Amino acid sequence: MSDLFSSAGLEQNAPRPLADKLRPTSLGDVVGQDHLIASDGPLGRMLGANKLRSLVLWGPPGTGKTTIARLLAQKTDLYFEQISAVFSGVADLRKSFEAAAGRHKTGKGTLLFVDEIHRFNRSQQDGFLPYVENGTIILVGATTENPSFELNAALLSRLQVLTLNRLDDNAMEELLVRAERLEAKALPITKEARAMLYGMADGDGRYLLNLTDILLSLDFEEILDAAGLLKILQKRAPVYDKDREGHYNLISALHKSLRGSDTDAALYWTARMMAGGEDPLYILRRLVRFAAEDIGLADPNALVQTLAAKDAYEFLGSPEGDLHLAQAVIYLGTAPKSNAAYKAFKAVTKRAKETGSLNPPMHILNAPTKMMKDMGYGANYAYDHDTKDGFSGQNYFPDGMKREEFYAPKERGFEREIKKRLDYWNKLRTSYT
Repeated sequence: MSDLFSSAGLEQNAPRPLADKLRPTSLGDVVGQDHLIASDGPLGRMLGANKLRSLVLWGPPGTGKTTIARLLAQKTDLYFEQISAVFSGVADLRKSFEAAAGRHKTGKGTLLFVDEIHRFNRSQQDGFLPYVENGTIILVGATTENPSFELNAALLSRLQVLTLNRLDDNAMEELLVRAERLEAKALPITKEARAMLYGMADGDGRYLLNLTDILLSLDFEEILDAAGLLKILQKRAPVYDKDREGHYNLISALHKSLRGSDTDAALYWTARMMAGGEDPLYILRRLVRFAAEDIGLADPNALVQTLAAKDAYEFLGSPEGDLHLAQAVIYLGTAPKSNAAYKAFKAVTKRAKETGSLNPPMHILNAPTKMMKDMGYGANYAYDHDTKDGFSGQNYFPDGMKREEFYAPKERGFEREIKKRLDYWNKLRTSYT
């Protein structure tokens, strides 16, 4: 440990952040990641067999990625070298590879930890391949982004992806207890305020300890409740990248909650996106799509309600217009569901591409000129309004293509009435043939 301080230019007793003081010295001290480090977990099995392979540690901020990498090197007696893709370039990588190759010749292995590995471009990622393959380095990358999106296939195929969990309340409580024990001082906050502290940290252990460091450094005349805690600490904005995976995960959760008619869950995911700074008009665009894709004619008013919410939001703005968005979510969540229109259009689009440029039958073509009339355009067309039932049963499909049924309404909502109409017309059509 003294080497670590001296290399950083610090004395052993130099002031250190609480998160650094509590940094685990063994894998067993890491909280919230038992699924990885337990004896039957992937890291536990590797260490048990003394066969560490190159990895990607994927997880939210403050979940222990750097700590785990450092402890893996310590446990396997590998030289630990850390670089960040944010600050490093090709020259830095080359120096790391050359140094690792030199150690490799002397029988000393290297664990190269690359923080934010997804920040390297594809050509830089390719540069790791020969050194990983020949064993010059054990590569451990850390990323908060989905590796399947951010790492190229060649590198990803040589790495095992391990997913770290955001810290739950039990894990964060363990960190708080350790902090209080280390500082020999209890946090001056109520049980409710303690729970609020967890929420403010949002699964980030490092952020939790930074907040705890602030609280432990202050003196209070009385125990803080939740309101008092908010006065002392700024509330943290939820972790939410509007242009990255979190954005798509939450809108997917909203869409599927609506499809499952779980209105409460849909409202929750809507609120999560709003709290994260999402553009409400983006959410409304997706709701308009949902109104047609998952409700359709089971409730034709769903589209009307959603477009009205969009207009109201554009007119009022936030926060007044937020309620209209919530109303649209509630309407869609409680509406009868049908994807019949979606499936019909998808099927008929496929059929249209397959049938090419078949012409409409002559009897339904207009004949604006005498020549066209003489050629048979419009001949024998039956004007439906003049028939007994207001339905002629004529063929409207192209010549050479059999009639097909693409739209199959559900026995739900307004589509139940539509189905009755279609069944009636099909019965008439059959009786005419």
